[in-house]
Amino acid sequence: MILFLQASDFFSSWKLVKVRAVMCGIFFSLSASEHVLPQEKTVTWLRNRGPDNYCTHLVKLECARRLETPETTPEAIYLTFISTVLALRGDHVTSQPLVDADTWKVCGQAVRGNDTEIVFQKLIEASRYHCDVGESEVGGVDDSVARLTDIISNITGPFSFVFYDGFRRRIFFSRDCLGRRALLHGHDDTGNLKICSVCDGSSPAPFEEVETDGLHMIDLSRISLLNDTPDGSHKVSYQVEVIPWSHKQTGRLLLRNPVSPMNRAVPSTEPPALTLSSICIQKLEHELRRSVETRVQYLPQLGLASPGLGAKIGILFSGGLDCTLLARLTHDIVPKDETVDLINVAFENPRVAAALKARKEKEENEEAISIYESCPDRITGRAGYAELRKVCPDRVWRFIAVDVPYQEFTAHREEVIQLMRPHNTEMDLSIAGALYFASRGQGNVANDDDINDTATYTTTARVLLSGLGADELFAGYGRHGIAFARKGFQGLIDEIDLDVSRLGKRNLGRDDRVISNWGREARFPFLDEEFVSWATQTPVWERCGFGTAQVQVATNNELNHIAETLDSEKKALRLLALKLGMLQTAQEKKRAIQFGSRTAKMESGKSKGTHTI
Repeated sequence: MILFLQASDFFSSWKLVKVRAVMCGIFFSLSASEHVLPQEKTVTWLRNRGPDNYCTHLVKLECARRLETPETTPEAIYLTFISTVLALRGDHVTSQPLVDADTWKVCGQAVRGNDTEIVFQKLIEASRYHCDVGESEVGGVDDSVARLTDIISNITGPFSFVFYDGFRRRIFFSRDCLGRRALLHGHDDTGNLKICSVCDGSSPAPFEEVETDGLHMIDLSRISLLNDTPDGSHKVSYQVEVIPWSHKQTGRLLLRNPVSPMNRAVPSTEPPALTLSSICIQKLEHELRRSVETRVQYLPQLGLASPGLGAKIGILFSGGLDCTLLARLTHDIVPKDETVDLINVAFENPRVAAALKARKEKEENEEAISIYESCPDRITGRAGYAELRKVCPDRVWRFIAVDVPYQEFTAHREEVIQLMRPHNTEMDLSIAGALYFASRGQGNVANDDDINDTATYTTTARVLLSGLGADELFAGYGRHGIAFARKGFQGLIDEIDLDVSRLGKRNLGRDDRVISNWGREARFPFLDEEFVSWATQTPVWERCGFGTAQVQVATNNELNHIAETLDSEKKALRLLALKLGMLQTAQEKKRAIQFGSRTAKMESGKSKGTHTI
């Protein structure tokens, strides 16, 4: 048995306690001619993702000739497993991939206390059981797969993994149902299969995101050689079977989807207004607080001399509603003596710089305008930072101003393009570029309140919170309002359902590859399975204000007055921010990261976000 696993924030229903894991870089290859290692650049990226450990395990499988097709049976199959580790839990670093001694006759004793090991042991038990009791008694090969699916169904949290069942010579690989951790698959020029956290180097062969549709399985006993290869190479042919996620309660070969389906109810009359006293706002606070708590507690000190000298938690911070709300809840959970880093990124956009220069020349008396401090996300970021300091004065908030000159962006541009593959549009580059430099966490921190008196600082946080998912679940995009205007609640529900279903393919794999390149782990409180299930089951009119009644409150109360004027987009989240004292944050407008940080249209021309690079 071999397992390597990239995961975080695990829960398991076979234990009513949280078990914690490591995050890692994954590489696996399958060949009929030799062991295939990753390219040098890929090794660098994998080490960046997991700087604490790098391990390789090689397996050669001799193949028995199939009587019916001896000419297409490979003599041997070569399996290559490589994993890197970013240690975030426990008191030791657990090397991956994990190897079961009974299967591979490898000496050594497993280390206890890590959830990768716990999952590994469960998978071993599921695979070994049918061999011990006899296939004919328990339903044959399919029964072992059913046991494996039952184990995976009982896991929640972000993960991707590759697992080799040595008893039956089967490869299993998968991502969690939302796709929060990256995993790609593709072939090199000679037809060898590769499964990896990143695209393998600069190879032109296409890689694709592993779909979040279920558990993927390759039966190595059915692999055949292709005889018509023009170069005479040993290219293999195989089938990938998919065991799908399902909301059905029964079915032998189905994964139980931990995320509930969308509530598609449409109101028969005008829904009541969302207010500070609405029960759904109280429930929202409870669910989101629980999700944040899961992701910010029990982080190791990682060698910091004292809590005040470095941060364990960083927040990708634009000053917008979603990330500031996460910061506010984080304050209530982590000890007050722990610093929280707020990482805010701004770019030198040549088009904007030229416009500011022209404006300065035209208005001679105007003071010089900082290209970075005039950036929309820098303005809202500093405002959000100020409000957090006001509402939570007993916390040290460290505002890290990440200023990215255009020349530096161009120097890293190709690296970002390679990391975000197979995504390849101008919009992908704009978003990935902002996340790349933000997650590096290197910028300036002002001394006291003078933004001109700064010191260079790089965050020590290995965990970065992101507000991704809030717009999709709570109707935060402009297109949600358009969908409601055109087709009412039914159109709004359809648009939200579409957004949530494609998160893994459009956003999360790309973002994970870019952020993890700096040895940091992105965590998404809005994409916790329990939270997503609560949100998708909550009627849409209790998440946003489209189509709800308007209430005029005859009072001079400031909170009620602000509540009346809040935008319909993400109104439930706005009300929660208001309830927690974040009056300015509750009223912030939605702004896409590429426009807020000014990574969009860095160069002149008529390129659009959908254009390929």
